Amino acid sequence: MLSSSVTRPLQLVTRVLQWASAVIVMGITSYFIHRGPRGQHLIYQEVIAVMSVVFFIPAFISPFMPTSLGKIVIFIDVIFSYLWLTAFIFAAQDYNLNDCFLHSPPFLGCGKKKANEAFIFLAFIFTFFGMFLEVAGLWAYARENEPRREKHGAHGGPADAPIDTTPAPAAV
Repeated sequence: MLSSSVTRPLQLVTRVLQWASAVIVMGITSYFIHRGPRGQHLIYQEVIAVMSVVFFIPAFISPFMPTSLGKIVIFIDVIFSYLWLTAFIFAAQDYNLNDCFLHSPPFLGCGKKKANEAFIFLAFIFTFFGMFLEVAGLWAYARENEPRREKHGAHGGPADAPIDTTPAPAAV
């Protein structure tokens, strides 16, 4: 059984790696946009990276405030996991399907392009894992903070209490 003491550190590590990957993608893609022609795929990757850097900030706080932020963060993770997957597909098409050196932006080394593709994938995978860890954290928090109830028998008292068989007093 997962507990909050296990899920919180895992969530934080995942969120730091997720955010750092988005910042690195933002930096590399900004360099590409500055150096060469701006293709639609580069603009898309830049927009997703910039939005991620902003929208991932609540995820750093959500392990400590699961009831107020957890569901919002899950919604953000679902949306951004698809956006990052699309960015990764675009990068894979640009750098693996076509000649890397001549494509998006042309005449830059393939090493930086492959690094950008790798960090786009890492941003996707950490967003995907973060979504499941957020659900696990919410589940663990709810399980740990549910009110404790005694099991009751058919007669309304605790299950192991003796049944009162004395007749009720007669009404006068």
